[in-house]
Amino acid sequence: VFLCKKRSERHTTMSAYSMMPKTQKGHLTLKSIFLAVVFLATSAIASKICPILPPVKRHSSATDAVISPLNFPRGGGSKQQILHFNSLTVATSIPPGGGAKSAKSAAVTTNATPTITPRAILASFLKTVADAKSHLAAAAAARAVSIFGMYPVDTIKTRMQMKQGDSFRVSGLYKGVTGSLVGQVPYGVLTFGSYEIYKQALLKKFPSTKPAFIYALAAIMGDVTGSGWLCPSEVMKQQLQAGIYPSMGEAIKGIWKKNGFKGFYQGFTGGLARDVPFRVAQLTTFEITKSIYLRTKRNKNSSSEDVALSSLEAAVCGAAAGSFSAAITNPLDRIKTLMMTDTTNAYGGSVLACASKILKDDGVGGFFAGVVPRVGYIAPSVCIFFVTYEFVQQKMKKAE
Repeated sequence: VFLCKKRSERHTTMSAYSMMPKTQKGHLTLKSIFLAVVFLATSAIASKICPILPPVKRHSSATDAVISPLNFPRGGGSKQQILHFNSLTVATSIPPGGGAKSAKSAAVTTNATPTITPRAILASFLKTVADAKSHLAAAAAARAVSIFGMYPVDTIKTRMQMKQGDSFRVSGLYKGVTGSLVGQVPYGVLTFGSYEIYKQALLKKFPSTKPAFIYALAAIMGDVTGSGWLCPSEVMKQQLQAGIYPSMGEAIKGIWKKNGFKGFYQGFTGGLARDVPFRVAQLTTFEITKSIYLRTKRNKNSSSEDVALSSLEAAVCGAAAGSFSAAITNPLDRIKTLMMTDTTNAYGGSVLACASKILKDDGVGGFFAGVVPRVGYIAPSVCIFFVTYEFVQQKMKKAE
């Protein structure tokens, strides 16, 4: 309405809106709210994070900062990645549902005149993975342990979001765990490798842009890339958790028979609609949490020396940021769950249609079904991941 220049145009637009059915009005309202949240979150990143770093000056033989990601599980609808850029630590969400991924120090050297071809992209990806193979191996083990350990909580969350009667029944708590591990562990490698490629390409393309914004955008793009692998396993996992199929084999056959290949990507848009806002919220929340903690630590020490987060402190801040972000993005997680388990097309097959049905059937409170197990999943997952990661790293160093 405000974009209409003439009074007659504004009157016509408002009249058209007043004549719309309630369902269409609901769709427009939800879309407006979603766009407003994305705009505000992006503004928060620009105002809170970008001023922290100076612009990067690129040189033909420049070597990028060493990156140390600690990735945490996605199982309950959330994910985290803590990236260390020299003295700066930035945390981003990298699993909703509740999964994890990791790599610890990978140095990437940029070339003056890169040739962007499929072969060059593949070579860059393989080199990135090879350079960080020990850290990725430790992260894969930690990711598997944390997912397996907290999987029952994720199952309870899925049951609650689907409004099943006895959500806490013991039987079937580990249904679909094999498919989840098959999807989650390679997902961590794929996301990390593609993140590095996107980051280098964006830094070369936009050398004067604030690095923090580039890192956040590359992380989002990496997650979208990894989701192409993850989505089929998430669909099977959640349908097994819901009791729609008795086994992984039956789930594969049933999904293929009903919808073919596209059936394995049912709810893909719902997953992205949850993951991107989660990442933005977690990145912003982590920076605020870290800033408050460092200020308190600096005041307590009464020292003029620079203070930094230890790995354990970064994990604690990441757990707090992840838990908060999981809570505020729970509505999107429930939409994703219902879309992936909707075998009768009762929720319309789109994010807006699903949101409208939830609002109609359950009211606003329906968007927060399963929020307690979703939030309760994050902090323990981070702790399990961190302890396992450090343990495996130490064992690997001794073996070498």
